[in-house]
Amino acid sequence: MSLAVVILAAGKGTRMKSALPKVLHAVAGKPMVQHVVDAAASLDPANIIIVYGHGGEQVKATVTGEQLAWAEQAEQLGTGHAVAQAMPHVKEDMVLVLYGDVPLIRPDTLKEFVASVDDNTLALMTLTLNNPNGYGRIVRDGQNNVQRIVEQKDASEAELGIQEINTGILACSRRFLEESLPKLSSNNAQGEYYLTDLIAMASQSGLNVETLQPNEGWEVDGVNDRVQLARLERIFQQAQAETLMRDGVTLRDPARLDIRGSVQIASDVIIDVNVILDGDVTIEEGVIIGPNCVLRDANIGAGTVIEANTLIDGAIVGENCQLGPYARLRPGTELADNAKVGNFVETKKSYIGEGSKVNHLTYIGDSQIGKGVNVGAGTITCNYDGANKFQTVMKDGAFIGSNSSLVAPVTIGENATVGAGSTITKDVDDNGLAVARGQQRNVANWQRPKKG
Repeated sequence: MSLAVVILAAGKGTRMKSALPKVLHAVAGKPMVQHVVDAAASLDPANIIIVYGHGGEQVKATVTGEQLAWAEQAEQLGTGHAVAQAMPHVKEDMVLVLYGDVPLIRPDTLKEFVASVDDNTLALMTLTLNNPNGYGRIVRDGQNNVQRIVEQKDASEAELGIQEINTGILACSRRFLEESLPKLSSNNAQGEYYLTDLIAMASQSGLNVETLQPNEGWEVDGVNDRVQLARLERIFQQAQAETLMRDGVTLRDPARLDIRGSVQIASDVIIDVNVILDGDVTIEEGVIIGPNCVLRDANIGAGTVIEANTLIDGAIVGENCQLGPYARLRPGTELADNAKVGNFVETKKSYIGEGSKVNHLTYIGDSQIGKGVNVGAGTITCNYDGANKFQTVMKDGAFIGSNSSLVAPVTIGENATVGAGSTITKDVDDNGLAVARGQQRNVANWQRPKKG
Protein backbone atom coordinates (compact mmCIF):
# COMPACT_ATOMS: atom_id res chain seq x y z
CA MET A 1 0.00 0.00 0.00
CA SER A 2 1.26 3.47 -0.85
CA LEU A 3 1.66 5.77 2.14
CA ALA A 4 0.98 9.43 2.85
CA VAL A 5 2.02 11.04 6.14
CA VAL A 6 0.06 13.98 7.54
CA ILE A 7 1.90 16.05 10.14
CA LEU A 8 -0.22 18.43 12.19
CA ALA A 9 1.79 21.59 12.85
CA ALA A 10 -0.71 24.44 12.90
CA GLY A 11 -0.91 25.20 16.62
CA LYS A 12 0.20 28.54 17.98
CA GLY A 13 1.69 27.13 21.17
CA THR A 14 0.54 29.91 23.49
CA ARG A 15 2.18 28.35 26.53
CA MET A 16 5.60 28.60 24.86
CA LYS A 17 5.28 32.38 25.25
CA SER A 18 7.26 32.94 22.07
CA ALA A 19 7.00 34.66 18.71
CA LEU A 20 8.51 31.50 17.21
CA PRO A 21 5.93 28.91 16.10
CA LYS A 22 5.87 26.07 18.61
CA VAL A 23 6.93 23.36 16.17
CA LEU A 24 10.09 25.32 15.30
CA HIS A 25 11.43 25.22 18.84
CA ALA A 26 14.42 22.91 18.78
CA VAL A 27 15.36 19.62 20.36
CA ALA A 28 19.06 18.87 19.93
CA GLY A 29 19.46 21.88 17.67
CA LYS A 30 16.77 20.77 15.21
CA PRO A 31 13.18 22.05 15.03
CA MET A 32 10.69 19.63 16.55
CA VAL A 33 8.73 19.35 13.33
CA GLN A 34 11.92 18.53 11.41
CA HIS A 35 12.48 15.57 13.74
CA VAL A 36 9.00 14.37 12.82
CA VAL A 37 9.55 14.92 9.09
CA ASP A 38 12.80 12.96 9.23
CA ALA A 39 11.16 10.09 11.12
CA ALA A 40 8.32 10.05 8.57
CA ALA A 41 10.79 10.09 5.68
CA SER A 42 12.36 6.88 7.01
CA LEU A 43 9.15 5.09 5.96
CA ASP A 44 9.76 6.14 2.33
CA PRO A 45 6.26 7.61 1.94
CA ALA A 46 5.00 8.83 -1.39
CA ASN A 47 3.84 12.06 0.19
CA ILE A 48 4.33 14.08 3.39
CA ILE A 49 1.74 16.79 4.01
CA ILE A 50 2.40 19.38 6.71
CA VAL A 51 -0.69 21.16 8.00
CA TYR A 52 0.39 24.66 8.98
CA GLY A 53 -1.31 27.65 10.55
CA HIS A 54 0.31 30.08 12.99
CA GLY A 55 3.63 31.32 11.58
CA GLY A 56 3.08 29.21 8.51
CA GLU A 57 5.46 31.06 6.22
CA GLN A 58 8.24 30.72 8.78
CA VAL A 59 7.51 27.02 9.14
CA LYS A 60 7.54 26.53 5.36
CA ALA A 61 10.84 28.40 5.06
CA THR A 62 12.48 26.29 7.77
CA VAL A 63 11.42 22.70 7.19
CA THR A 64 13.28 20.70 4.57
CA GLY A 65 12.66 17.35 2.94
CA GLU A 66 11.61 15.56 -0.21
CA GLN A 67 7.99 14.95 -1.22
CA LEU A 68 6.69 17.75 1.02
CA ALA A 69 3.24 19.25 0.47
CA TRP A 70 1.59 22.00 2.49
CA ALA A 71 -1.99 22.46 3.65
CA GLU A 72 -3.18 25.52 5.52
CA GLN A 73 -5.49 25.34 8.52
CA ALA A 74 -6.58 28.96 8.66
CA GLU A 75 -8.91 28.37 11.62
CA GLN A 76 -7.94 26.15 14.54
CA LEU A 77 -11.03 23.93 14.62
CA GLY A 78 -9.53 20.74 16.00
CA THR A 79 -7.44 17.78 14.89
CA GLY A 80 -10.16 16.30 12.72
CA HIS A 81 -10.50 19.59 10.89
CA ALA A 82 -6.72 19.77 10.46
CA VAL A 83 -6.53 16.33 8.82
CA ALA A 84 -9.45 17.30 6.56
CA GLN A 85 -7.37 20.21 5.23
CA ALA A 86 -4.66 17.76 4.17
CA MET A 87 -6.93 15.29 2.38
CA PRO A 88 -7.07 17.10 -0.99
CA HIS A 89 -3.31 16.37 -1.23
CA VAL A 90 -3.69 12.67 -0.41
CA LYS A 91 -3.88 10.20 -3.28
CA GLU A 92 -2.19 7.30 -1.51
CA ASP A 93 -3.88 4.17 -0.10
CA MET A 94 -2.86 4.64 3.54
CA VAL A 95 -2.52 7.72 5.78
CA LEU A 96 -0.39 8.07 8.90
CA VAL A 97 -1.15 11.02 11.20
CA LEU A 98 1.72 12.48 13.27
CA TYR A 99 2.20 15.65 15.30
CA GLY A 100 4.80 18.37 14.82
CA ASP A 101 5.22 18.83 18.58
CA VAL A 102 5.90 15.13 19.29
CA PRO A 103 9.51 15.04 18.12
CA LEU A 104 11.01 11.83 19.50
CA ILE A 105 8.94 9.16 17.77
CA ARG A 106 11.36 6.53 16.48
CA PRO A 107 11.41 5.30 12.88
CA ASP A 108 11.41 1.64 14.00
CA THR A 109 8.26 2.26 16.04
CA LEU A 110 6.54 3.84 13.04
CA LYS A 111 7.56 0.99 10.72
CA GLU A 112 6.01 -1.57 13.05
CA PHE A 113 2.95 0.64 13.46
CA VAL A 114 2.06 1.11 9.79
CA ALA A 115 2.74 -2.55 9.02
CA SER A 116 -0.51 -3.49 10.78
CA VAL A 117 -2.74 -1.30 8.58
CA ASP A 118 -4.87 -2.48 5.68
CA ASP A 119 -8.26 -1.63 4.19
CA ASN A 120 -9.99 -3.30 7.13
CA THR A 121 -7.67 -2.21 9.94
CA LEU A 122 -7.06 1.10 11.67
CA ALA A 123 -3.93 1.34 13.83
CA LEU A 124 -3.97 3.44 17.00
CA MET A 125 -0.90 4.19 19.12
CA THR A 126 -1.67 4.03 22.83
CA LEU A 127 0.26 4.18 26.08
CA THR A 128 -0.36 2.73 29.53
CA LEU A 129 0.34 5.18 32.35
CA ASN A 130 0.32 4.81 36.11
CA ASN A 131 -1.22 8.27 36.23
CA PRO A 132 -3.39 8.85 33.14
CA ASN A 133 -4.83 12.11 34.45
CA GLY A 134 -5.62 14.58 31.68
CA TYR A 135 -5.61 12.10 28.80
CA GLY A 136 -8.31 10.50 26.70
CA ARG A 137 -8.90 6.86 27.75
CA ILE A 138 -9.12 3.82 25.49
CA VAL A 139 -12.45 2.07 26.10
CA ARG A 140 -12.53 -1.65 25.22
CA ASP A 141 -15.33 -4.22 25.22
CA GLY A 142 -15.40 -7.57 26.99
CA GLN A 143 -13.37 -9.15 24.19
CA ASN A 144 -10.71 -6.44 24.55
CA ASN A 145 -11.69 -4.79 21.28
CA VAL A 146 -11.28 -1.01 21.12
CA GLN A 147 -14.69 0.66 21.05
CA ARG A 148 -13.98 4.36 21.45
CA ILE A 149 -11.90 7.07 23.11
CA VAL A 150 -13.42 9.03 25.95
CA GLU A 151 -11.99 12.36 27.01
CA GLN A 152 -11.34 12.79 30.73
CA LYS A 153 -14.00 15.47 31.18
CA ASP A 154 -16.61 13.12 29.69
CA ALA A 155 -15.43 9.94 31.42
CA SER A 156 -17.43 8.01 34.01
CA GLU A 157 -15.94 6.98 37.34
CA ALA A 158 -15.12 3.55 35.91
CA GLU A 159 -13.61 5.01 32.75
CA LEU A 160 -11.39 7.33 34.79
CA GLY A 161 -9.76 4.19 36.18
CA ILE A 162 -8.57 3.13 32.71
CA GLN A 163 -4.79 3.51 32.41
CA GLU A 164 -4.47 3.07 28.64
CA ILE A 165 -4.47 6.48 26.99
CA ASN A 166 -4.63 7.89 23.47
CA THR A 167 -1.46 9.39 21.97
CA GLY A 168 -3.23 10.81 18.90
CA ILE A 169 -1.08 8.92 16.41
CA LEU A 170 -3.12 6.77 14.05
CA ALA A 171 -2.95 5.17 10.61
CA CYS A 172 -5.75 3.98 8.38
CA SER A 173 -6.92 3.79 4.78
CA ARG A 174 -7.53 6.94 2.78
CA ARG A 175 -10.97 5.59 1.93
CA PHE A 176 -11.99 5.47 5.60
CA LEU A 177 -10.84 9.04 6.19
CA GLU A 178 -12.65 10.33 3.11
CA GLU A 179 -15.84 8.66 4.28
CA SER A 180 -15.57 9.54 7.97
CA LEU A 181 -14.06 13.02 8.27
CA PRO A 182 -17.17 14.76 6.83
CA LYS A 183 -19.25 13.02 9.53
CA LEU A 184 -17.32 14.56 12.44
CA SER A 185 -19.31 16.94 14.62
CA SER A 186 -18.20 19.99 16.57
CA ASN A 187 -21.02 19.54 19.06
CA ASN A 188 -18.77 19.48 22.12
CA ALA A 189 -17.49 21.79 24.84
CA GLN A 190 -14.64 23.06 22.67
CA GLY A 191 -16.65 23.44 19.48
CA GLU A 192 -13.98 21.51 17.57
CA TYR A 193 -13.81 18.51 15.24
CA TYR A 194 -11.86 15.76 17.01
CA LEU A 195 -9.90 13.07 15.25
CA THR A 196 -10.50 10.80 18.26
CA ASP A 197 -14.17 10.47 17.24
CA LEU A 198 -12.99 8.36 14.28
CA ILE A 199 -12.25 5.45 16.60
CA ALA A 200 -15.89 4.94 17.52
CA MET A 201 -16.82 5.28 13.84
CA ALA A 202 -14.27 2.63 12.90
CA SER A 203 -15.53 0.25 15.56
CA GLN A 204 -19.16 0.77 14.58
CA SER A 205 -18.38 0.21 10.89
CA GLY A 206 -16.73 -3.14 11.59
CA LEU A 207 -13.11 -2.09 11.13
CA ASN A 208 -10.45 -3.74 13.25
CA VAL A 209 -8.76 -1.28 15.59
CA GLU A 210 -5.25 -2.51 16.32
CA THR A 211 -3.23 -0.82 19.05
CA LEU A 212 0.53 -0.58 19.48
CA GLN A 213 2.55 0.95 22.28
CA PRO A 214 6.02 2.45 21.79
CA ASN A 215 9.02 0.83 23.46
CA GLU A 216 9.65 4.06 25.35
CA GLY A 217 6.85 6.26 26.61
CA TRP A 218 8.76 9.44 25.79
CA GLU A 219 8.48 8.66 22.08
CA VAL A 220 4.93 10.01 22.18
CA ASP A 221 5.48 12.87 24.62
CA GLY A 222 4.34 16.22 23.26
CA VAL A 223 5.60 19.71 24.03
CA ASN A 224 3.35 22.49 25.26
CA ASP A 225 5.81 24.67 27.17
CA ARG A 226 9.53 25.18 27.65
CA VAL A 227 9.64 22.93 30.70
CA GLN A 228 8.45 19.99 28.60
CA LEU A 229 10.83 21.02 25.82
CA ALA A 230 13.78 20.91 28.22
CA ARG A 231 12.67 17.53 29.53
CA LEU A 232 12.61 16.02 26.03
CA GLU A 233 16.02 17.56 25.31
CA ARG A 234 17.52 15.68 28.26
CA ILE A 235 15.74 12.46 27.30
CA PHE A 236 17.03 12.71 23.75
CA GLN A 237 20.57 13.43 24.90
CA GLN A 238 20.53 10.54 27.37
CA ALA A 239 19.37 8.15 24.65
CA GLN A 240 22.13 9.35 22.32
CA ALA A 241 24.74 8.98 25.05
CA GLU A 242 23.63 5.46 25.91
CA THR A 243 23.85 4.42 22.25
CA LEU A 244 27.41 5.76 22.02
CA MET A 245 28.50 3.96 25.18
CA ARG A 246 27.06 0.67 23.95
CA ASP A 247 29.06 1.19 20.75
CA GLY A 248 32.34 1.47 22.68
CA VAL A 249 32.66 5.18 23.44
CA THR A 250 33.73 6.29 26.92
CA LEU A 251 31.79 9.27 28.28
CA ARG A 252 33.14 10.71 31.51
CA ASP A 253 29.64 11.94 32.34
CA PRO A 254 26.80 10.98 29.95
CA ALA A 255 24.67 13.82 31.35
CA ARG A 256 27.20 16.39 30.16
CA LEU A 257 27.40 15.61 26.45
CA ASP A 258 25.16 17.38 23.93
CA ILE A 259 24.69 16.01 20.41
CA ARG A 260 23.05 18.43 18.00
CA GLY A 261 23.38 16.77 14.66
CA SER A 262 24.53 13.55 13.03
CA VAL A 263 27.59 11.95 14.61
CA GLN A 264 29.70 8.95 13.68
CA ILE A 265 32.03 7.93 16.49
CA ALA A 266 34.35 4.91 16.44
CA SER A 267 35.18 2.74 19.42
CA ASP A 268 37.71 3.61 22.13
CA VAL A 269 37.02 7.33 21.86
CA ILE A 270 37.09 9.14 25.22
CA ILE A 271 34.95 12.26 25.69
CA ASP A 272 35.24 14.40 28.81
CA VAL A 273 32.50 16.60 30.28
CA ASN A 274 30.65 19.54 28.72
CA VAL A 275 31.40 18.60 25.11
CA ILE A 276 29.05 19.70 22.29
CA LEU A 277 28.94 17.83 18.96
CA ASP A 278 27.07 19.94 16.43
CA GLY A 279 26.20 19.24 12.79
CA ASP A 280 27.97 16.44 10.91
CA VAL A 281 30.79 15.13 13.08
CA THR A 282 33.00 12.10 12.45
CA ILE A 283 35.45 10.94 15.11
CA GLU A 284 37.76 8.00 14.42
CA GLU A 285 39.22 5.43 16.81
CA GLY A 286 41.20 6.39 19.88
CA VAL A 287 40.47 10.12 19.85
CA ILE A 288 40.56 11.83 23.23
CA ILE A 289 38.46 14.97 23.71
CA GLY A 290 39.02 17.11 26.79
CA PRO A 291 36.39 19.08 28.69
CA ASN A 292 34.44 22.06 27.36
CA CYS A 293 35.15 21.43 23.68
CA VAL A 294 32.84 22.19 20.75
CA LEU A 295 33.09 20.22 17.48
CA ARG A 296 30.92 21.45 14.63
CA ASP A 297 30.91 19.89 11.14
CA ALA A 298 34.30 18.33 11.80
CA ASN A 299 36.23 15.19 10.89
CA ILE A 300 38.77 14.02 13.47
CA GLY A 301 41.38 11.40 12.59
CA ALA A 302 42.34 8.42 14.72
CA GLY A 303 44.52 8.97 17.77
CA THR A 304 44.14 12.74 17.86
CA VAL A 305 44.10 14.46 21.26
CA ILE A 306 41.94 17.55 21.70
CA GLU A 307 42.71 19.43 24.89
CA ALA A 308 40.22 21.45 26.95
CA ASN A 309 38.26 24.44 25.67
CA THR A 310 38.99 23.88 21.99
CA LEU A 311 36.56 24.89 19.23
CA ILE A 312 36.70 23.02 15.91
CA ASP A 313 34.34 24.36 13.26
CA GLY A 314 34.22 23.12 9.69
CA ALA A 315 37.68 21.55 9.89
CA ILE A 316 39.36 18.29 8.88
CA VAL A 317 41.93 16.95 11.33
CA GLY A 318 44.31 14.10 10.46
CA GLU A 319 45.55 11.26 12.60
CA ASN A 320 47.59 11.67 15.78
CA CYS A 321 47.28 15.43 15.88
CA GLN A 322 47.41 17.52 19.04
CA LEU A 323 45.01 20.42 19.50
CA GLY A 324 44.64 22.99 22.27
CA PRO A 325 44.00 23.77 24.96
CA TYR A 326 42.09 26.91 23.92
CA ALA A 327 42.62 26.41 20.18
CA ARG A 328 40.16 27.53 17.53
CA LEU A 329 40.00 25.87 14.12
CA ARG A 330 37.69 27.84 11.83
CA PRO A 331 36.06 26.66 8.57
CA GLY A 332 38.39 25.53 5.82
CA THR A 333 41.15 24.38 8.17
CA GLU A 334 42.81 21.08 7.35
CA LEU A 335 45.51 19.41 9.43
CA ALA A 336 47.67 16.61 8.07
CA ASP A 337 48.73 13.73 10.29
CA ASN A 338 50.85 14.50 13.37
CA ALA A 339 50.29 18.25 13.14
CA LYS A 340 50.00 20.34 16.27
CA VAL A 341 47.92 23.44 16.95
CA GLY A 342 48.48 24.65 20.49
CA ASN A 343 47.03 27.02 23.04
CA PHE A 344 45.45 30.28 21.91
CA VAL A 345 46.02 29.53 18.23
CA GLU A 346 43.40 30.41 15.63
CA THR A 347 43.36 29.00 12.11
CA LYS A 348 41.10 29.75 9.14
CA LYS A 349 41.02 28.37 5.59
CA SER A 350 44.50 26.94 5.94
CA TYR A 351 46.35 23.67 5.38
CA ILE A 352 48.90 22.65 8.00
CA GLY A 353 51.20 19.90 6.79
CA GLU A 354 52.36 16.68 8.35
CA GLY A 355 54.33 17.13 11.55
CA SER A 356 54.10 20.93 11.50
CA LYS A 357 53.66 22.84 14.74
CA VAL A 358 51.81 26.04 15.52
CA ASN A 359 52.15 26.01 19.26
CA HIS A 360 51.24 29.32 20.88
CA LEU A 361 49.36 32.60 20.53
CA THR A 362 49.21 32.62 16.74
CA TYR A 363 46.82 33.43 13.89
CA ILE A 364 47.07 31.39 10.68
CA GLY A 365 44.68 32.47 7.91
CA ASP A 366 44.57 31.68 4.16
CA SER A 367 47.81 29.76 4.44
CA GLN A 368 49.49 26.70 2.98
CA ILE A 369 51.99 25.21 5.41
CA GLY A 370 54.20 22.32 4.36
CA LYS A 371 55.72 19.45 6.31
CA GLY A 372 57.82 19.90 9.42
CA VAL A 373 57.24 23.66 9.70
CA ASN A 374 57.65 25.37 13.08
CA VAL A 375 55.63 28.55 13.62
CA GLY A 376 56.79 30.47 16.69
CA ALA A 377 54.66 32.07 19.35
CA GLY A 378 52.89 35.30 18.47
CA THR A 379 53.16 34.86 14.69
CA ILE A 380 50.47 36.47 12.56
CA THR A 381 49.67 35.92 8.90
CA CYS A 382 48.49 39.34 7.73
CA ASN A 383 46.11 38.07 5.07
CA TYR A 384 43.58 40.93 4.71
CA ASP A 385 44.14 44.42 3.36
CA GLY A 386 40.65 45.63 4.22
CA ALA A 387 39.16 44.52 0.91
CA ASN A 388 40.91 41.35 -0.30
CA LYS A 389 42.37 38.17 1.18
CA PHE A 390 45.86 36.96 0.22
CA GLN A 391 47.72 33.71 0.78
CA THR A 392 50.80 32.93 2.83
CA VAL A 393 52.91 29.91 1.89
CA MET A 394 55.40 28.27 4.26
CA LYS A 395 57.24 25.47 2.52
CA ASP A 396 58.61 22.27 4.06
CA GLY A 397 60.96 22.73 6.97
CA ALA A 398 60.50 26.48 7.33
CA PHE A 399 61.11 28.02 10.77
CA ILE A 400 59.22 31.15 11.76
CA GLY A 401 60.63 32.98 14.78
CA SER A 402 58.37 34.24 17.52
CA ASN A 403 56.40 37.47 17.21
CA SER A 404 56.69 37.63 13.43
CA SER A 405 54.22 39.17 10.99
CA LEU A 406 53.98 37.60 7.53
CA VAL A 407 52.35 40.12 5.21
CA ALA A 408 50.57 38.23 2.41
CA PRO A 409 50.97 37.48 -0.39
CA VAL A 410 54.30 36.04 0.66
CA THR A 411 56.20 32.74 0.41
CA ILE A 412 58.71 31.38 2.90
CA GLY A 413 60.96 28.89 1.12
CA GLU A 414 61.99 25.37 2.08
CA ASN A 415 64.10 25.24 5.23
CA ALA A 416 64.10 29.03 5.35
CA THR A 417 64.26 30.91 8.66
CA VAL A 418 62.50 34.07 9.74
CA GLY A 419 64.15 35.82 12.66
CA ALA A 420 62.03 36.56 15.71
CA GLY A 421 60.21 39.86 15.70
CA SER A 422 60.36 40.29 11.93
CA THR A 423 57.78 41.81 9.62
CA ILE A 424 58.15 39.95 6.32
CA THR A 425 56.80 41.61 3.18
CA LYS A 426 58.95 39.87 0.55
CA ASP A 427 59.43 36.22 -0.39
CA VAL A 428 62.22 34.35 1.40
CA ASP A 429 64.36 31.98 -0.68
CA ASP A 430 64.90 28.32 0.16
CA ASN A 431 67.47 27.88 2.96
CA GLY A 432 67.57 31.66 3.46
CA LEU A 433 67.35 33.82 6.57
CA ALA A 434 65.11 36.86 6.75
CA VAL A 435 65.41 39.42 9.52
CA ALA A 436 63.26 42.54 9.33
CA ARG A 437 63.37 44.55 12.55
CA GLY A 438 63.64 48.19 13.45
CA GLN A 439 67.17 49.17 14.57
CA GLN A 440 67.63 49.02 18.33
CA ARG A 441 69.00 52.15 20.06
CA ASN A 442 70.05 52.13 23.71
CA VAL A 443 70.05 55.38 25.72
CA ALA A 444 72.24 55.38 28.83
CA ASN A 445 71.02 56.87 32.12
CA TRP A 446 67.51 57.32 30.82
CA GLN A 447 65.30 59.27 33.20
CA ARG A 448 61.89 57.64 33.29
CA PRO A 449 59.00 60.17 33.35
CA LYS A 450 57.38 60.62 36.73
CA LYS A 451 53.83 61.47 37.65
CA GLY A 452 53.30 65.05 38.79
